[in-house]
Order: sequence, then structure tokens, then C-alpha cells
Amino acid sequence: MAHDSDSNGADRPRRRRRRRRRSRGNWSKSTASTDEGAVATGAERAVEEKGENDSSAKRRSLPVSGILEIRKDGTGFLRSLEHDLAERKSDPMMPMRMVKRFNFKAGSMIVGRGIDGKPGFGPRVDFVESVDGVPLSEKRHRKNFRKLTVIDPDFHFELGTCEQDGQLSMRVLDLLCPVGRGQRGLVVAAPRTGKTTLMQQIATAMETLYSDVNLIVLLVDERPEEATYWRRALKNGEVYVSTMDETPRNHVRLAEMVRARAERLVEAGEEVVILLDSLTRLTRAYNNTLGGKNSKVMSGGLDSRVMTKPKNFFGAARNTEDGGSLTILATALVETGSRMDQVIFEEFKGTGNMELTLDRQLADRRVFPAVAHDRTGTRKEEKLLSPKVLRKVNILRRVLGRMKPREAMEMLVDRLEKYSSNQEFLGAFSVDDEP
Repeated sequence: MAHDSDSNGADRPRRRRRRRRRSRGNWSKSTASTDEGAVATGAERAVEEKGENDSSAKRRSLPVSGILEIRKDGTGFLRSLEHDLAERKSDPMMPMRMVKRFNFKAGSMIVGRGIDGKPGFGPRVDFVESVDGVPLSEKRHRKNFRKLTVIDPDFHFELGTCEQDGQLSMRVLDLLCPVGRGQRGLVVAAPRTGKTTLMQQIATAMETLYSDVNLIVLLVDERPEEATYWRRALKNGEVYVSTMDETPRNHVRLAEMVRARAERLVEAGEEVVILLDSLTRLTRAYNNTLGGKNSKVMSGGLDSRVMTKPKNFFGAARNTEDGGSLTILATALVETGSRMDQVIFEEFKGTGNMELTLDRQLADRRVFPAVAHDRTGTRKEEKLLSPKVLRKVNILRRVLGRMKPREAMEMLVDRLEKYSSNQEFLGAFSVDDEP
């Protein structure tokens, strides 16, 4: 045995250090220690949760409202109508679990309460009071927009009866291309033919005569001064603008939000009218955001996959049997010198059930509205006009068809100015007097 010497020189035995063995069979001690740790951990968590609850209780309860936008990860945000539904850090956030639990849809108008969120961000939605004006407790299952029964337009918006500066233009529309509830209309126009003025006159007439209609104006890639004019001109309608200094992504995002909002209103039985200026620029924005390396490029530089999205927007216009209606009047640009614009027009040609074409030569001769009657019309207009009016409109078209397009429009405008209404104008000639 090894010995160590102390300070006095005496030897004493060296102690061996034994390695402690872990007991394999005795589980009680280890289990007890684990339970004690679990209890301690649980107590710590309880204290932490209590602290969190106390801090959340101290947070302010704020009223929140806005149009719901749902991101790809399922999180929702309430966008403000006053800021054109733009993305802002101060917008209220709705947790993903709340969106899934109540099956909220994008475009719904949410009103509720929230608590303060993280510093620099908006509040977190904690309680929902109503959805699209209906209390959450009374919310009923609504039929999905895509499953509503679609029918032909059967109600005529008589825009020509509104007394305004553009009343004559609206009277021409009532005769040559009547606008019905659920119409999908394409306004084909070259630059400087008066399309913007015509759209503003339609908005004024719609707002004045049909106050129950939800009027929405969507301006994409538009001049900032036009946005100011639209906002000042409309009193009750909603104006959403993505100006030319915004990104294509913002153009697309705003259009998707407006379409979702319109669909929710139709599901609730509301009548909605969207005036879009322009469908061409919206398609350009989709082309800039959806194009990829492996995509095929068509004539004019248009991506082969792009047309699906804008066609979905334009195709959303419909009149339904078990819901409301969505009317879309969208402008399409032609004769701009751009091959892409021409391809876009060709893709949309024939997809609507109403088409209004503005002629540049008529506009150059200061004939307004510069409507090319031979390229303007509404499908199944017999469902919008009475049989008597329809017979006389057909006679009028045959008379105009015997003349050159520009001379015919000049004659029609001159004759309409002599009568205060279309009823008086059509009553001035008899069906028996047809040449």
C-alpha cells in the first residue's frame, strides 16, 4: 500500500478516491428529483404566465376596424379605407388561429377591439364584434361567391335620366349599349378620345340615380392629379388609387383587395359597380410581377401565364340569382403604338357582354361622345329594354347603318339635342314609318 509522509515525517496511508456508481435499480430517488424539477419548472412557468397576464391586462383595449387582407402564412391584417388599403405597420394584426377558427375571408369588413402589439407595430385583434355589418354571434353561413347561380343582366341602369353636363353621352349609351346589373363591359378607347371623362360621367350618374349601389372606382397606374379629381367628384363612392409612381406589386395587390371586397358584398346580397381604369395597365402590372425565367413570352413581350389573373378579375362581373350583382366597366387601351397593348386588347375582346368603342377621328372633330356605333353594343339587350323600345332602337341602328360611321354619329348627337329625353326622341318616329 502506498504511503504519504506528513510534515513530521510520519507515514500515513493514502486514501483512494472511489468512483460513484449510478444505481440502476433504484428509480425512486431519480424520479423524485425529476418530479421536484418539474414542479419547480411548472411554478416558474406559472409565475411567468401570471406576469404575462398581468402585463396583457395592463395593455390598452383599442377599437379596430378595416378590410381584412390574408397573407400566404394565414395571418390577417385590417387595412384602412382612408389609406387606399395600403400596407402600414400600424395596421391591426389578426392571428392566424382566429382567421381559421371563424373562417374569415379576405375582403371582409371587420370591426372589433384589439390590444397593444409590439412596439412600432399596430394592435393585435383580440375580439371581433361584427363582420360586414353583421354581429359575429349572428353570422350565418353564406354561399361562396363562385357557387352563386349566375344569370344574364336583367335590370337596366338608365344613366341618361341624370341631369348633368354629360347627360347627352349617357343617353347615347342607353340607346346603343345599355348597361345592366351584372354587366361585364369593355370600353375600348384610343388616347385622347374622352374615356376618362366618359367614366366620370357614368360614375356621377350611377351615384346620383342609384344610391343603393356600392360604387367603387379603381385607378391603376394613374396620374396623381386624376386621383385627386376622382376623390373630389364622388361624394359617396369609394375611390382606390395606385398611382404611376407606385410599384407593379402594389397595383396588383390593390386590385386583388378590391375584387375580394366586391365578392364579399355580393355574397351579402349587395349590388356593386366597379369602374376600372384601366384593364390594360393592370395586365401590364401582372406581367411585371408574375413573369419568370422559365415562362414563355408571347408577342409584344407578354408572359403566357399572365392573362389568367386579369381575366379572373374581369370575369368576376356577374348577376346572381341567390345573391347580389357585380358590374364591371373596364377600359382597354388601343392605338397606343405598343404591341403589348394590342395583344392585351385582343385577349379580352369578346370576353365581355357589352362593348363600347370610342373613335379617335370623331374625337378629333370634337364630336362627343365619340362612339363608333358600328362597333358598340350589348348582348341580349332584349332583357334590358322593353319590346317597344327595342323595336325602335333596332330601327335606329338600321338607319345609322346606312350612313358613314362618323356622319351617323354626328347626326344622332344633333337629333338628340333637340329632345329632352330618349322617350321623346324615340316617340318622334313610328315603327310603321320604317324605311
